[in-house]
Amino acid sequence: MTTKQHTSSFSSRAENEALPALASYLLSLISIKQSNLCVSADVHTTSALLRLAEEVGDSICVLKTHADIIDDFCDRTIKGLQEIATRKHFLIFEDRKFGDIGNTVQSQYSRGPLRIATWAHLTNAHIFPGPAIIPSLQSAAHSALVSLNQSVSTEISIGTPRGSIDGGSTTGTDAGDDDDFEPFVSSIPADSSSTPHHQPESIQQQNQQNGALSPTSSNFDMSHRRTSIVTATTTISQTFEPSPPNPASLSRTLSSSSGNKPLDRDSALIELGPPPHARGLLLLAEMSSENNLMHPPYTATCLSLARQHKDFVLGFVAQHNITQREKGDEFLVFVPGVAFADEDGRGSRGDGKGQRWRGPYEVVQGGADVVIVGRGVLGARDRGVEAERYRREAWRGYEELVRGAKKQR
Repeated sequence: MTTKQHTSSFSSRAENEALPALASYLLSLISIKQSNLCVSADVHTTSALLRLAEEVGDSICVLKTHADIIDDFCDRTIKGLQEIATRKHFLIFEDRKFGDIGNTVQSQYSRGPLRIATWAHLTNAHIFPGPAIIPSLQSAAHSALVSLNQSVSTEISIGTPRGSIDGGSTTGTDAGDDDDFEPFVSSIPADSSSTPHHQPESIQQQNQQNGALSPTSSNFDMSHRRTSIVTATTTISQTFEPSPPNPASLSRTLSSSSGNKPLDRDSALIELGPPPHARGLLLLAEMSSENNLMHPPYTATCLSLARQHKDFVLGFVAQHNITQREKGDEFLVFVPGVAFADEDGRGSRGDGKGQRWRGPYEVVQGGADVVIVGRGVLGARDRGVEAERYRREAWRGYEELVRGAKKQR
């Protein structure tokens, strides 16, 4: 299979109207931040995850997570990560590597303690279970997004006509007079418990000692009960996140800087806005570990299936650019196994556990759109500084690749 690496700029690729909104958004985000770096957050606590996101957020376009290794993963994890992602402008990629029958992966994606589809913009999957895994995940993503946009609330109004306290009549015009109505309004969310509230025994005893009437008291006179009017109103509402700006319009904004005028990154990020209300899938086409079983025919099948689901499959996790531009492929390629060479200058090396590493410049020159770095950043003394170092080197590889292609035209 012959491949041809992308030599067009990220901003020009974002203009392709055939791309899913999330892919177009990511390409624009990469161009604005001048970052094609994804950091792999292989940490084990919520505090460690959020601390890492704060440290590297300005230098990355994507943060890759492993939610199932977070010991205390909870709603605080999700909300904290989403807040930082919004503020630092990066997407969240949950590296779940789905690989099961359709019904099972749907539940794994949208339910359980992780509920991945509700917070991760991107996830990935193997295709060895068969082609059905792709539409199954897409259907689960759609259902999860619809439920996120829908809220149900119930408002209960309780009113007591004053006349009923003394046994007076509530009929006639007085019954509808607002001046004779004592309202009580309570808003109850849809998931609130409907279990009746019971007073603690100590409070009941105190009320009886003070002479207060209680339903359990022997002197409770049924004739003194208030007549109440109860009104319940249930409201179902749906909201949708704004769509991203037109890629062509954004591209003109980015290219409007003439000469040596620097890009106004903050203004461009404001115009880009939040990510679209969408989810995307990456197919695992190749791995960086030695002697893995993802042989060329398997990789070719990944590419074939991706072409059949371009509205959901945004690209691949691979070791090189497996796409074929001449056939209209516009997928993103994420490449893991990236680390700087050792101080002695050695290039490719491993960790003794099957992992092989290559430098960011080399990987981008080989056709990677986004480089994934894990331990190279996590093990650094200053992770923010090291992430910026990887960003600069990966971006240098991209700029030289595009510049070289322009000279050949």
